[in-house]
Amino acid sequence: MKQNAIPDVTNDVAGRIAQESLRRRGFDYADEVRRLLDAALEVMQRNGSSARARVADIVAAAGLSNEAFYRHFPSKDALVAAVIEDGTERLKGYLEHQMSKQRTAAGQVRRWAEGILSQAAPKLAEPVLALLAGSGGGDTGLHSGRYPASAPLATLLHEPLAELGSSNPELDALLLAHAVLGRLTDHLRQRTQPTRAELDHLVELCLRAADSSTKPSNSNGRRRR
Repeated sequence: MKQNAIPDVTNDVAGRIAQESLRRRGFDYADEVRRLLDAALEVMQRNGSSARARVADIVAAAGLSNEAFYRHFPSKDALVAAVIEDGTERLKGYLEHQMSKQRTAAGQVRRWAEGILSQAAPKLAEPVLALLAGSGGGDTGLHSGRYPASAPLATLLHEPLAELGSSNPELDALLLAHAVLGRLTDHLRQRTQPTRAELDHLVELCLRAADSSTKPSNSNGRRRR
């Protein structure tokens, strides 16, 4: 072995620098995506239901280039889908937080329903309407009468409904999510807000659905009492 030889660390140095570059680029790209998501929602809110958001408008609002847009999204529809998914995740996180404040399954179901219908409040309605209108050109959204968040939000009811005695909490939760989100869509369309009496009735309906699913039906298909 040669004396005073310098160890070959070229590969280690190259790998470290490459990883650091990728890490920095990852942060930059995450910032770009967030700016595009926020800008898309802003443009969708500004346009309302009168016009579809254009890529040029979204890019301008984000302060980015077309190259940046297509680096992350193959089309405008892909971006709209991501905006809807992002909004759903935010709502899901809010509902989880509200439900965690309740110790009983019934209380968690109430907080879930309250949290969803609270999106009809004036300060929250416009962003939700923008999401629904923005997805209306496809198979989901305001114009088709379907809310794209049903399945993700339904998962929050699995445990409470099972604790309440539901024999099929996954199906019950999905049906309830369709019903409650459908009612939210009604309020958003009509620019109205749910009353306390309506909310109480809706929560009671959710609780009865869990209870009735545990009772076997007789030969006529009716639930036994």
